Amino acid sequence: MFVSSEERVVPEGDGRWELTSEDEAFPESVRDLEDLPKVLYGMGSREVLQTRCLAIIGARRATPYGLAVAEMAGRVAAECGITVVSGGALGCDAAALRGAQRAGGATIVVPGTGVDQIYPKSSTDVFEGALKHGCVVGLERWGTPPSRYGFPKRNRLIAALAEALLVTEAGERSGTSSTAAFAIDLNRTLYSVPGCIFSPESVGANKLIVDGALPIVSEEDLEMRISLDFGVMRLVGGGAQRRDLDMVVSALAAMPMRPDDLANRLGKSALSTLRKLAELEASGFVTRLPDGRYAPSRKAFLAEGEG
Repeated sequence: MFVSSEERVVPEGDGRWELTSEDEAFPESVRDLEDLPKVLYGMGSREVLQTRCLAIIGARRATPYGLAVAEMAGRVAAECGITVVSGGALGCDAAALRGAQRAGGATIVVPGTGVDQIYPKSSTDVFEGALKHGCVVGLERWGTPPSRYGFPKRNRLIAALAEALLVTEAGERSGTSSTAAFAIDLNRTLYSVPGCIFSPESVGANKLIVDGALPIVSEEDLEMRISLDFGVMRLVGGGAQRRDLDMVVSALAAMPMRPDDLANRLGKSALSTLRKLAELEASGFVTRLPDGRYAPSRKAFLAEGEG
């Protein structure tokens, strides 16, 4: 499907498509852009553009820390059923997409070249993975090679496609920071992972937190943010999330309780119990009663029965 830079014509039957703003399949979120793209060029599934997306971006010259954070974030998003959007570049972008793809999640790659070009070549697996479960979509015409203008243009598309954007690692002045600025302009929720204050690759990410981005300080923290902001719950195997759900449902099934009573019953802190209840309520697993007590929902009992 991917071809040389000399290819300009869209051949039939190879999975390519073009969308204008008049097409029903044109993603609604992209309409938030003031300078609406005339055409979106794509390969793969157009339907994935209608799913709920989290953009995960970061430094190209990433540290091992940044790469690990990006891969973890992609995996967690995929396990929550959220589509991961990124640029496919070296470093954090590719790591986030690989994390999502290895977890079986859908991904959207947004290159700064023509979507039928793989750039960089080291991201071949990422592009091919997106075609299997997701898509590659961009603003440049077929066959367009890399240029200094293509990548800043694509950053605004990454921000527009997603409901929220997570910065895993970023220098003070970078493409990552510009994408975050686009997300802020579009009123997208912005998350940022703090890094070492001595690392140049974390200056931008840390500054975003100072300026108001929501800090993501652990895998569990990211899971909670996704749960609250997307209204979904991560249930993977028999892990900690599953155990927490079972414990809360079992306790509340016997008797609806207020948060402080539930905390005492579970032997947990009041703060952690409040966070867990907020997460479960957003996910539809518990219901807050008019008197302030919490009770399991029908969805919770069904999930418990499947465990």
